[in-house]
Amino acid sequence: MQFIMKISPKLERGILLKRYKRFLADIKTSSGEVITVHCPNTGSMRHCLVPNSPCWYSLSDNPKRKYPNTLELVTAEGNYRAGINTGRANHLVKEAIINGTIKELAHYQLIKPEAVCGIDNSRIDFLLSESDADSRECFVEVKNVTLMEAPGEGYFPDSVSDRGAKHLRALSELVNQGKRAVLLFCVQHAGIETVSPADHIDPLYGELLRKAAADGVEILAYQARLTVSNIALNRPLPVVY
Repeated sequence: MQFIMKISPKLERGILLKRYKRFLADIKTSSGEVITVHCPNTGSMRHCLVPNSPCWYSLSDNPKRKYPNTLELVTAEGNYRAGINTGRANHLVKEAIINGTIKELAHYQLIKPEAVCGIDNSRIDFLLSESDADSRECFVEVKNVTLMEAPGEGYFPDSVSDRGAKHLRALSELVNQGKRAVLLFCVQHAGIETVSPADHIDPLYGELLRKAAADGVEILAYQARLTVSNIALNRPLPVVY
């Protein structure tokens, strides 16, 4: 049975007006009020920012937050729903590993977040093992994908990513040390059918991804089903590089 990330309470609907100062967005609520919400995405959000389009946001009762609401879903170009909260990607992947959706990783029993390894003390999102005594550890780095440049064609990154390059180097080093390493693209965009490195945006990232694949790093992509009440990874996508 598939385990789904339930969103409770379900997301509120609004109209996206604009994103600015990187982490802020103005939206118009269903009551007509204009509010500022947190935008949890460090990328360019290229092709995801359509003024006056439907969007959905979550509510927080944390009194310490300056902006209590968080932008979660937007209507990207082509009228496709996209999940722009990059903080959800790791939770989606973890749940998909636990419930067996990601077949390539389904046999691992232990999942540890934020593993320090590789060059420059890089932090890799997950360290998987079959038991505490398992010597064949698996390191998994997760990247959220929302950029669609042409119908069905998804790309990562959507802006130059020094951090992404650092992670690819670390994954290659782990493989060279005899460990298993996986780069997993979490696709939160309903229109994407394939994923590729965005050479036209960050050529170094594409170069390093192909080198990592040649070194033995496994490159996977899984797409999420996005609704206002739950989100879950539900199918693999081909990676073209």
